[in-house]
Amino acid sequence: MTDSTPRLRVVVGTDLAEELCREIERLEPRVEVVRDHSLYKPMRWAADFDGDPAQVRTPDEQRRFEEMVDSADVLFSIPDVDPAALARTVRTNPKLRWVQIMAAGGGGQVKAAGLSDDELDRVVFTTSAGVHGATLAEYAVFGVLAGAKDLPRIRAAQASGTWEGRWEMRHVEDMTVLVLGLGGIGAAAAARFSALGATVWGTSRSGRAVDGVDRVVPLEELGDVVGEVDAVVATLPGTDSTRHLIDADLLSAAKPGVIITNVGRGTVIDERALVAALDDGRVSFAALDVFEHEPLAADSPLWSHPRVLVTPHTAALSAEEPRRIAELFAHNARRFLDGEPLRNVVDTVEFY
Repeated sequence: MTDSTPRLRVVVGTDLAEELCREIERLEPRVEVVRDHSLYKPMRWAADFDGDPAQVRTPDEQRRFEEMVDSADVLFSIPDVDPAALARTVRTNPKLRWVQIMAAGGGGQVKAAGLSDDELDRVVFTTSAGVHGATLAEYAVFGVLAGAKDLPRIRAAQASGTWEGRWEMRHVEDMTVLVLGLGGIGAAAAARFSALGATVWGTSRSGRAVDGVDRVVPLEELGDVVGEVDAVVATLPGTDSTRHLIDADLLSAAKPGVIITNVGRGTVIDERALVAALDDGRVSFAALDVFEHEPLAADSPLWSHPRVLVTPHTAALSAEEPRRIAELFAHNARRFLDGEPLRNVVDTVEFY
């Protein structure tokens, strides 16, 4: 690239620390990172790309923000993480070629934008898949351990001051753990369960071998094997084909006492069916970080169920997340400029 070659114009659509904007330019000098920190909704916590909803732009600020966004060759983040704003800028800016989404499962945001086939063909969308693998894998292990050690029983006895005598807990090294989805999160979870001595099975569309996975099960055979496993860890995206994959039929075929952990998308589990299976003991424990509808409704029985652990879609958060996404983006920017395939491209048929 010569001094006269125009740099790829990357516009930041949500709050990103100045040091990370500069880091992207350092890692890939052929890009110009355009930002105006005065126009972003500030983060309230680590990786809060949606920003503070109490921060409302003036009409002039909104005009300036949209003009900046609409000048992009590439967008780093959907503007304000708002599918309507994405649709507006795709239609306003014919030179927009690529959008980096902050979420690992950002296909749903693209689907919600309601873009035409031509628009989906013109603009490529990539996600942050892989960035959250380690943190979500830790939560998956935590959830299975909490079930294996019967955390509800421990907490209840402690709360009542009851010394009930010694009792046997389950041990992960004696368990078979089935990981639904062997992408970045699933592979990271599988490695950790394997390191703890568990027998690890996993489902995969590709069928290819994954380190730490003893058996790869085709998804269509899930009902045949679920009765042989002690824990099920869901890491799947939310698509039409994964909706209510864990339903009443699958749970009825499960091994009595199975532990369920979900770190993928909440729509993968039929929550009514899960509550029924918890009530009759088929499921002994469920650790859930994601739900069919978020925030979880105040009247959901999951809140008060004695054998359910509820966390508010927070297991992936890390202070290092923005840096990891910035580094992933810079790596992809090099591939983009060199004409190589991008990592984590959204499937705009199933939107994952």
